[in-house]
Amino acid sequence: MRERVLAEGMPLPAALASAAAGGAALDAAFPDRNWWPLAFLGIGLILSALVNRATKSAFVVGLVSGISFYGLHIQWVALFLGPVPIIALVLLQALLFALGCLAITLTYRWLPRIWPGSWGDLVGVPAVVAAVWCAREAVSSTWPYGGFSWGRIAMSQSASPVQETFGWIGISGVGFTMVLVVALVLQVARASTPWRPGCWVAPIAVATLLVALPTWPLSQTGTLRVGAVQGNGPAGYFDTRDPGDLTRAQVDATASLVSQDLDAVLWPEGSTDRSPLEDPATAATFDAITEATSAPLIGWAITQREGQTYNTEIHWEPGQGPIDFYDKKHPVPFGEYVPDRAFWRTLAPGLVDMVARDYTPGTTDPIFNVSGVPVGITICFDIVDDNVLRQSIEEGAQVLFSSSNNADFGRSDQSAQQLAIAQIRAIELGRSVVNISTVGRSAVIAPDGQLSAELPWHTPGVLVADVPLSETMTPAAVWGRDIETLVSLLGVGVLVSTPVVMRRSNRLL
Repeated sequence: MRERVLAEGMPLPAALASAAAGGAALDAAFPDRNWWPLAFLGIGLILSALVNRATKSAFVVGLVSGISFYGLHIQWVALFLGPVPIIALVLLQALLFALGCLAITLTYRWLPRIWPGSWGDLVGVPAVVAAVWCAREAVSSTWPYGGFSWGRIAMSQSASPVQETFGWIGISGVGFTMVLVVALVLQVARASTPWRPGCWVAPIAVATLLVALPTWPLSQTGTLRVGAVQGNGPAGYFDTRDPGDLTRAQVDATASLVSQDLDAVLWPEGSTDRSPLEDPATAATFDAITEATSAPLIGWAITQREGQTYNTEIHWEPGQGPIDFYDKKHPVPFGEYVPDRAFWRTLAPGLVDMVARDYTPGTTDPIFNVSGVPVGITICFDIVDDNVLRQSIEEGAQVLFSSSNNADFGRSDQSAQQLAIAQIRAIELGRSVVNISTVGRSAVIAPDGQLSAELPWHTPGVLVADVPLSETMTPAAVWGRDIETLVSLLGVGVLVSTPVVMRRSNRLL
């Protein structure tokens, strides 16, 4: 006999209110508020609203959740592109969120029919629900046009007791486990006998695992003395500036590094007016910086090569000039390039024409050999791209340099969210991260995710730090991609195959 009594789903008005509150709670879990426990509350409110729903109302509930979450979470997009693009982005992400919620509702409806009994109800259903959530995040992180992975649920946990788990199972694994804990608790609460101690074994075990895993042990191989420069120049897309203002601000802020004994000088994305590959004056500036500091400069420029435009970090050596390049692999769609420009221009010519140049996605490897140390290089949005970060580690990076230009987003949550993602990457991959921005938030992040040095926001300054190096491969670096793929495929596979099994057993209603 089954031990569950399936309650009726929430009335639709209550479900919509729960969905909206859940989306708002998810946003509050992220920086800048950083109230991380609210992520679990938000998941619970959304899942509760999806149980025993009709198909259409489940989609609507998911849409409300997605609009509530993304409308609050990425409102900073409007500071750069205005209201129309953010409305389009929020609606797209909300539609994907709604499809994921519809799949979760179908899981709640179908799976108990082919997997009756306590194990199916109390363990199987929550596991598939969490896997479907993970699969939806995987899809939205890669599609369309490379996806938008900002706001994955695990990215809310940079300051929580969960953080050590990132080194073991990665961002997707942590997200799956977070949803699993909440789904397990909800299933037990809905059971006919929730007071039985045996019902709570699974949620307690998974929750304990989530917070009790120790830091993955890392071996330090040395240090790299880095001087990272936050120039605070007029780097915003719509900032008023004269030719040379950007480079001048960066040079002025770099002046204090001349007396330092450094292994590398790091400049952020958006820190120069012209490319040193094409402009002799900028090349002379790069030469002067490297000669004055006796250290290589990891600089930045918009470069033109072979008829293509790239967002490029440049490795510039004293007395040698440019010896290596990293071209940003993940330009931001509709921000740094317009995919299918001709089509979208017919719909919104004024907005599309604002993006005057189209950056080409880079194909260069993300490694510079700086003072004998393999350094992983990322530019801004690359920090949310799992493949770019893991490629760096697989190719031997002992430290990560993350360069960004946050000037277009003012003092919004965007910079805080990006810094939190960088902290998670440090733990996940077992590497120090030097996170440098034109205006902040710039910081040196230790492999345990702690900020060892930080610069004030919107202030010129430098970070000088002996950054720990490591060659240790965390389980997340080795298996993180496989964990996401396996969990997503299993969840979707079980859900898709369930109607077939039900038909064969004459249980499809």
